[in-house]
Amino acid sequence: MAVHTIGDTHIDLAMTARQSVCELLNQTLADLFDLYSQTKQAHWTVRGPNFWQLHKMFDDIATAVEAHIDEVAERIATLGGFPRGTVRMAGGNSQLPEFPEKFEDLGHVATLIERFSIVADTVRQNIDKSDELSDKATADLFTAISRTIDLQLWFLEAHTPR
Repeated sequence: MAVHTIGDTHIDLAMTARQSVCELLNQTLADLFDLYSQTKQAHWTVRGPNFWQLHKMFDDIATAVEAHIDEVAERIATLGGFPRGTVRMAGGNSQLPEFPEKFEDLGHVATLIERFSIVADTVRQNIDKSDELSDKATADLFTAISRTIDLQLWFLEAHTPR
């Protein structure tokens, strides 16, 4: 991964703090892009008796994830960082496993539960890390993302036996 210099800004966070926060944000950007694309993959490839319900739900979930991608990239730019947001950049930086090529119906749900759990955990850690770096605005952004990811995870988990 190429290292980009943090640009000047009048935002009163230390350059080292902005650099660290931008790294957290770029990881989240990669993970959200990958999570979005994997959810769309599930949307496009789901089959089985629950097709229509899951097809629609996966599309709604993908839309909810997509809503945060632009916010994260713009926060990076606002802090003087470089958003690593192309498909190749994000894919190369994502911590999510690749989406499997074959299975049906509730297998998609189980795979997405795993992926959403990974992102939920990382984002929750990033709330604390950005707060420790005195960037309450980014902590607030991570908190909003956390609420969205948690809600989508609940929607997915509602399709599994208790």
